[in-house]
Amino acid sequence: MPAILRLHPGPRYSEASIHAGTIYLAGQVPTDTAQDIEGQTLEVLDMVERLLLEAGSDKSHILMAQLYLADMTDYAGMNKAWDQWVVAGSAPPRATVQAQLADPGWRIEVVVVAALP
Repeated sequence: MPAILRLHPGPRYSEASIHAGTIYLAGQVPTDTAQDIEGQTLEVLDMVERLLLEAGSDKSHILMAQLYLADMTDYAGMNKAWDQWVVAGSAPPRATVQAQLADPGWRIEVVVVAALP
């Protein structure tokens, strides 16, 4: 059985795990909570992209994305940022739900599973 590679492991969780050609990212959240939903979404998607690149992949290899919004009234603003970011012709399956996020300043959290090329 292939080994599991963990990126940025900490005492509570790792930012990513890689196993059998699949990359699993931890939920990515914004650091700048003063931004609106579009800004927070772009910040989080940039984090996702950097982790995928570090793992040896990219956003065109996303297998599934789960987006958690603190408030569904942010759906249109989140989609505006998402549509700018996603690779044309490679939009992955996606679920978007409203959830109570751990920090009240977070308007979005994104979880991604991707393939290694």
